[in-house]
Amino acid sequence: MSEQAAHNHARAKSWIRELIESVLPALVIVLVVNVFLAQATRVEGQSMEPNLHNDQRLIIEKLSYKFHEPRRGDIVVIRRPYQSSEPLIKRIIGLPGETVELNDGRVYVSGKTLEEPYLAQATLGRMPPRLVPEEHVFVLGDNRGASNDSRAFGTVPFDDIIGRAFVRYWPPSEISLFSPH
Repeated sequence: MSEQAAHNHARAKSWIRELIESVLPALVIVLVVNVFLAQATRVEGQSMEPNLHNDQRLIIEKLSYKFHEPRRGDIVVIRRPYQSSEPLIKRIIGLPGETVELNDGRVYVSGKTLEEPYLAQATLGRMPPRLVPEEHVFVLGDNRGASNDSRAFGTVPFDDIIGRAFVRYWPPSEISLFSPH
């Protein structure tokens, strides 16, 4: 091998090594963060208005429910029941062992009126009491007149919760953290 060929070979080997040393860790970090810790998602539709709007961007965190159960009021991203399309964004209303009922424009949880300061309208329609099974939650959209939620598809198993809304980052004028309980 000529001296020039040996030099080119050494440079190529050095470049490949540098690429592996810098790009591979970055890829591993991105994968770990996206798979286990957090992920970006986009709001689609109007089911969470007036609090979340179509095309807003959120970061959901995937870690807290490994340490505690979901909590009432959390905004969560769930796998869409019985379908393989885009996930849904909803608010947790009912917890395991509770009954949820809709009547007279209000939501009742285990017989008590649920205070919902985040709503801009009453919850129309009626729904007889439904028991939330263990390791499940009952979810509703904030825009109850335009929401595909537990009233239609039933309770959501904990395993179908992808994560909890953590921060809204788009559009920039609406950047905000979602308050943990």
